[in-house]
Amino acid sequence: MERRDKEILVIGGGVTGAAIAYDLALRGFKVQVVERGSLGAGTSGRTHGLLHSGCRYIADVEVARECYEENVILRRIAPFLFEKNGGLFIAITEDDLKYKDFFLKQCERARIPVREVSREEALRLEPNLNPELKAAVEVPDGTFDPLKVILSFAASAKKYGAEFRPYNEVVGFRVSDGRIVGVRVLDKVRVREYELTPDFIINATGAWADKVARLAGVRVPVKPSPGVMVALDGRIGYMVFNRLNKPGDGDIIVHHRGTSVVGTTSWVVEDPDIVRAPQDHVELMIKRGSELAPIVSKLRVKAVYVSSRPLIGEGAATTGREVSRSFAILDHSRDGIENFASIIGGKFTTARLMAEKMGDFVAERLGVSVRSKTSELPMSPYWLYFE
Repeated sequence: MERRDKEILVIGGGVTGAAIAYDLALRGFKVQVVERGSLGAGTSGRTHGLLHSGCRYIADVEVARECYEENVILRRIAPFLFEKNGGLFIAITEDDLKYKDFFLKQCERARIPVREVSREEALRLEPNLNPELKAAVEVPDGTFDPLKVILSFAASAKKYGAEFRPYNEVVGFRVSDGRIVGVRVLDKVRVREYELTPDFIINATGAWADKVARLAGVRVPVKPSPGVMVALDGRIGYMVFNRLNKPGDGDIIVHHRGTSVVGTTSWVVEDPDIVRAPQDHVELMIKRGSELAPIVSKLRVKAVYVSSRPLIGEGAATTGREVSRSFAILDHSRDGIENFASIIGGKFTTARLMAEKMGDFVAERLGVSVRSKTSELPMSPYWLYFE
């Protein structure tokens, strides 16, 4: 692999930052990743662990197709990371049933392979589903352990020379003549400040992207949208349970290892560092989860946690569900800083694709002609990150 003398700094050690580091290191760049906490300490380490089939966002065919295509790629390049258990979208009410025809037509448009199953077959596959269900559609969902996926991207990046610095927080930028010429970093382990001088800086901090960008005097139109998830003490199913309707509160149950996670609510906040799990949201998750599977109401709650989605947009949305699940790369040369870019939006499932597009952007900006290979090569196992 041809080595390049350009140094790239990735800010953010979630799945997007780790995937970007892998893509750029594989292209031959010198890559460093700084993260203010541990890897995955932000949004991507607190997901419910759904490998999207795309069907949840089927109203937006392009987003749905992206999710399904990345689902297939990830299963191929890292089969050891994913539980290939599939999912069921089930109709409980007449309103759910009315959504079915639209759902099936959109899946066909997005070229996502799904099949209708009878009520009897659905209950045979998953006995804990609501026995009053009126329809069911099988979809190619999967599940994963978020930290293992993040560490696999990081291990893959390290294989090609990338360096990761957890507990190192960016606290300022030195800007001169339209460029960032220095990045001030607080090392929380050694309790010292130091400066990095990369050629290009990528802001991959998700819901925190605007807070980081403001340090350089620019803005990022990110809309932090927290959601509450409830982990139950016991696994109640094998396949992912989804409500056959537009995305809403408490309409999915994801099962992995010895637990089932009911999710999620959605609202919008100004600061992703100031978020609490409202008790009424927890109660709503139990109520709505019980509509999918009545056994939910009988299980002990093992844990409650909140994850802030980095949605795109400034508008008047209040719940976050009005905002696109697509992603955007923001070129801050338009704001007067030529060696700085941010990436926001997207899904955990589309992190590899987001990294590929960011890699294309950086390579073009730095005058390098080399394509991404992350969709072709096997990923390194997560345990190699620690070697």
